[in-house]
Amino acid sequence: MLLVTGATGNIGRELTRELTAEGVKLRVLVRDPARATGLPARAERLVGDLDEPATLTPAFDGVDKLFLLTPGIRIGHTAAAVAAAQAAGVGHIVHLSSFNVLGDPMPAMGRWHHEREENIRACGIPATFLRPGGFMTNALDWVPTIREGDYVLDPVGPGRYAPIDPADIAAVAALALTEDGHQDKEYVLTGDETFTVTEQVRVISETIGRDIEVREVTTPDEAVRFRFPNGAPRALADAVTEGFNLMRADTVGFRTDTVQRLLGRKPRTFADWCARNADAFRRPETA
Repeated sequence: MLLVTGATGNIGRELTRELTAEGVKLRVLVRDPARATGLPARAERLVGDLDEPATLTPAFDGVDKLFLLTPGIRIGHTAAAVAAAQAAGVGHIVHLSSFNVLGDPMPAMGRWHHEREENIRACGIPATFLRPGGFMTNALDWVPTIREGDYVLDPVGPGRYAPIDPADIAAVAALALTEDGHQDKEYVLTGDETFTVTEQVRVISETIGRDIEVREVTTPDEAVRFRFPNGAPRALADAVTEGFNLMRADTVGFRTDTVQRLLGRKPRTFADWCARNADAFRRPETA
């Protein structure tokens, strides 16, 4: 029995599809059953909340392997899941971390992920740590300004990075969960192509057939509002500003060949991702 947390997110939905296609016995932990629509029918749904550890026992009962994704900056969710996994006798955890743990010095985003990793290591359950860079789906943050005014705000200027399709992260996670030999491994995952924001926007523009302007962000507060239009806690806002500054400074673009090495194929391209998600960027009347 495999248990997937974060099943309704960008990676989790892809992972449940991968696992059900392979015919494994699958269970998903959901906080709100209404959000689980669209998940494969063969996946068993159990309601539980990482904020309420007592609700986790039924979901973890009989589970052999766990995919653990805990979003945000909190550490307690990971601790609750690890405790439930220990109590249930889970034999392997595949944990979604971040390439930010490799920073020297480690940025704030990396320190939160590092603490989660250390929590898992301390529990004694064999684990695989997936450390992706930026996701292609982060481009969906640009949807409101593209739809409303044909522009994108750019907080990183000349900075380059190699975004990865969440479907490729899910494919690596599925491999680690279903094949032997991945315990106690750390996999740093990126796409194969590096981009500036301007270059990414050009691909989106060509995909939807509309000109999109790129406007440089000039202040930290504007950068945070771009990422979190409804506001963010101070610690998160500071971490986002730090992250944008680090991205701006990397004009080469950090890349690995891990996806190709593990899956035997190149990572999916940003152009392919845009083609699959083109309607998200179009105005409703033209989608």
